[in-house]
Amino acid sequence: MNREVAGTDGGAPIRVVLADDEPMLRRGLKVLLESGGTIEVVAEAENGRGLLSEVRAHRPHVALIDVQMPGTDGLAALQDLVRLPEPPVAAMLTTFDLDDYVTEALRFGAQGFLLKDAEPEVLVRAVQDLAAGGAVLDPRITARLLPRLRTSSENAREQTLVKALSGRERQVLQLLADGRSNADIGSRLGLTEATVKSYVSTVLSKLGAQNRVQAALIAQRVAGVGGER
Repeated sequence: MNREVAGTDGGAPIRVVLADDEPMLRRGLKVLLESGGTIEVVAEAENGRGLLSEVRAHRPHVALIDVQMPGTDGLAALQDLVRLPEPPVAAMLTTFDLDDYVTEALRFGAQGFLLKDAEPEVLVRAVQDLAAGGAVLDPRITARLLPRLRTSSENAREQTLVKALSGRERQVLQLLADGRSNADIGSRLGLTEATVKSYVSTVLSKLGAQNRVQAALIAQRVAGVGGER
């Protein structure tokens, strides 16, 4: 995300667009997200086509997208969303029994996966982390996804790739897997944010990951990611 984001440090609020075909859910999410004063829901949409229109009009920092919507669904909208010149960070809203859709969303570039029944503070923190550059994976989704995504050959390949990282790169990967933003990683490791961005880019390239979420899943599939400084 290229646009400057505030909201967590007293600046302008994080701008969010909600896409879900259930009006009551959108209304509830809007109230919940705006309750702390750091987030502003600037627009709502009931399907993927409406989402794209609202994103173009309001240029949000984060888009929360229901997977299943009539007409243009969340997955189709996500594929169009990531092609925009300055796309918002996209997180998929899902229910506990839609693992296949979550797997597809990961391939299409989603940076977060959230369950609709998550605790209010979890959703608010997730939006803040997404806006700050972090990846968000609900632990319940991750627990169900990992067995489905793991094969012996893929696991061996990923272990080899992770072992090839430097100690510092493995530290960055572990913090990235924890959903930490670049600023938070830098604070914990004593690095500038620019240096962290460089490390993240290198880690993604070495792992063959398209985004932070894919790298996070690799880290969680491979034991012993952490390394010496």
